[in-house]
Amino acid sequence: MEVEVQRVQSIASLGLDMIPPEFIRSEDEQPGLTTFQGPVPEIPVVDIGHGDEEKTAEDVAEAAKEWGIFQVVNHGIPAEAVRQLQRAGREFFGLSQEEKDKYAMKEGKFEGYGTKLQKEVAGKKAWVDFLFHNVWPPASINYGVWPDNPPDYRKVNEEYAQYLLIVVENLLRWLSKGLGLEDDGLKVVLGGEEMEYLLKINYYPPCPRPDLALGVVAHTDLSAITILVPNEVPGLQVFKDDHWFDAKYIPNALIIHIGDQIEILSNGKYKSVLHRTTVNKEKTRMSWPVFVSPPPEKIIGPLPQLLSDENPAKFKSKKFKEYQYCKINKLPQ
Repeated sequence: MEVEVQRVQSIASLGLDMIPPEFIRSEDEQPGLTTFQGPVPEIPVVDIGHGDEEKTAEDVAEAAKEWGIFQVVNHGIPAEAVRQLQRAGREFFGLSQEEKDKYAMKEGKFEGYGTKLQKEVAGKKAWVDFLFHNVWPPASINYGVWPDNPPDYRKVNEEYAQYLLIVVENLLRWLSKGLGLEDDGLKVVLGGEEMEYLLKINYYPPCPRPDLALGVVAHTDLSAITILVPNEVPGLQVFKDDHWFDAKYIPNALIIHIGDQIEILSNGKYKSVLHRTTVNKEKTRMSWPVFVSPPPEKIIGPLPQLLSDENPAKFKSKKFKEYQYCKINKLPQ
C-alpha cells in the first residue's frame, strides 16, 4: 500500500505560493523555459465520420507518420457518453481522501489509485494523482479497483468502453491499410480480441507555479495506441522538430497517440509521439486516456513483410510484458 504517500490533491489544497522542491523540474524541462513561443504548427485533425474510407485511411496514416499524434472528430462516440465518463471521474476525485485511498495501488500492481508511477531521476515528482483500471476484455477486469462511488461509475465506464472498441477497430484498420497490410493486420498481431484496454484518469490540481512543474514528464506511451479524452483545460504538449508545442483543445475531439508497439510493428514508419503535460494555476486539468496494448505474453517486433535489405529491423522482438518491465524500470530495451 502507498497510503503514506502525500497526494498532490492534498498539497494543492494547502494554498501554497511555492511548490515543494521535489516538484520543481530541471531547467531543461521547465515549461516556462522550454515551451515554444510563436506560431505553433497544428496537430492534424482528422474527420473519421465522412464515410470516404480511402481518404480517412490516408489522413490517419499520414498523421501517424508525420506526428504520431492526431485528433479525431465525428468519431461516433456520443457526446453524452463522454460527458458521463467525465462526470463520474470528477465525482470520484471529489470524494474524501480516505474514500479514495480505499482504492490505493498495491505493490507491483498496475491498477488502482495512486500518485507516483515510475522511478524518476533525482527523486522528482509529477503534479498529478491518478486512477488506473482495465475496462476490456472482461477477463482482464478487476472490479475490486473500480470505484463504488459515484454509484453509476461502472455502468458509465462499461458503456464508454463499448463505443471505444469500435473506434479502435477502425483506427487499426486505417493504420493497417497505410502499411499495405490486410485490414485486420495490426489487430491480429496485437492479440485480436485479447488486446487490453487500460483506462487512466489523470487529475492535475491547480498548481501555484505551473512554469516550474510538469503534470506528466516527457514520455512515449508503451501501448500500441492511446485514445484520450481531455477536459477543457489545455495542457498537452508535443515534441516535434526539436520544440515543445502546445496542443490546441478541440471540443468533442478524441486525441490519438501512436504508442511504442505500433512504432515497433511498423519498424518506425509510424512514430510513437513524445509528449508531456503542463499544469494550470487556476484550474484543474483532467484527462481520460485508454491505453490499448497487446496481452502480456504477445511477442511484438517489426512485421517481417515490411522488412528488406534496404529496410532492416530497427527494433528487437520481445514479449510485451518484457518491454513493459524494461520501460517502467528505465532499462534499455
